[in-house]
Amino acid sequence: MIFFYFKIKRAFFFALFLMPSLSFAQLINNSGSSVNTNGSNQATAIQTAVPFLLITPDSRSGGMGEAGVALSPDANSNFWNPSKLAFIEAPDNVSVNYSPWLRSLIPDVTLSYLGYAHKLDERNTIGAAIRYFNVGTIQAYDNLQNFQGNFISSEYSIDGSFARTFGEEFSIGLTARYIRSNLSNGYSASGVTAKPGNALAADVSMFYKTEAQQFGKDALFSFGVNISNIGTKISYSTDGAKYFLPTNLKIGIADMVNLDDVNSFTFAFDINKLLVPTKPNSDVSVPSGLFGSFTDASFTEEMQELSFSPGVEYWYNKLFALRAGYLYQNPNKGGLHYLTLGTGFKYDQFAFDFSYIAASQQSSPLANTLRFTLSANFGSTTKQ
Repeated sequence: MIFFYFKIKRAFFFALFLMPSLSFAQLINNSGSSVNTNGSNQATAIQTAVPFLLITPDSRSGGMGEAGVALSPDANSNFWNPSKLAFIEAPDNVSVNYSPWLRSLIPDVTLSYLGYAHKLDERNTIGAAIRYFNVGTIQAYDNLQNFQGNFISSEYSIDGSFARTFGEEFSIGLTARYIRSNLSNGYSASGVTAKPGNALAADVSMFYKTEAQQFGKDALFSFGVNISNIGTKISYSTDGAKYFLPTNLKIGIADMVNLDDVNSFTFAFDINKLLVPTKPNSDVSVPSGLFGSFTDASFTEEMQELSFSPGVEYWYNKLFALRAGYLYQNPNKGGLHYLTLGTGFKYDQFAFDFSYIAASQQSSPLANTLRFTLSANFGSTTKQ
């Protein structure tokens, strides 16, 4: 086994267990508990490789309890639901997102996300995204505690998406993704050589929206589904075990009501479920793991694997927004639960969004996490 250590605050250190059983980067604190890089409790969460693919990148959804699969489309739809890209208004949309991650525990871990969308015509839209997860500078030691040098550990993914409308209310989207996870820098120990993990994946998604009258007010109801990270297994050593990607099912609704000419409210609700085996088994094929994820545990345990994200958003005159939400994950399946808050500002074609995770450091390693988003639309808009 090879260990890689961070030099950080006295109470904490970062350990990446690469051989023989790496399935995710893990953080261990002085009480002996551990968490995934997405913040969930490793002792109870379903284990997969590259959990950074599940981290919410943008501030809008980050402020709404991490709900976003059915919200109105923008460049960050590349992550939430690529089929929404078909309904973007401006010909070109770009969004830059940044978040210091696990900052209360580790000083130099960050997540960056760049999303772009371009409308080809009235029915077809393409999108692209780059996600970069910087794990920071690591000091490497072999199993005899011999110093092996420093290196910057990181993971990233590159996406390309296509979305197409079918009528005025329905669209589908497809995404292709390349994933690279470099946690070891090629170090060797006990005759085993660590290597960067590489994988290919795809997303399949749909989006439906319809105008309606609710309580005598104009409203827009939306429904979305996205199955993400359907792809090859990933390995971190030569001839080593292979691990599932975090294939994930997102189902969500969003209901936007215009109270009058300047005030509007949106309620969103997402349900998430990992489509991987409840108990890790590298011998199970990807299709078997995906379809078997609904029946490989008791009904009670399968229900515990669902996480819930309700959120609300208020807009004043399409210039200023306030957001709040809550994320809940069963204590037996990761145990994430926290309140989120956010705000947003628009000026001309530019928008700035900010979100904050309001949790105590004793209950969540993601306490006080901040997200920042800067986005812009270019070109004349089309009527939704």
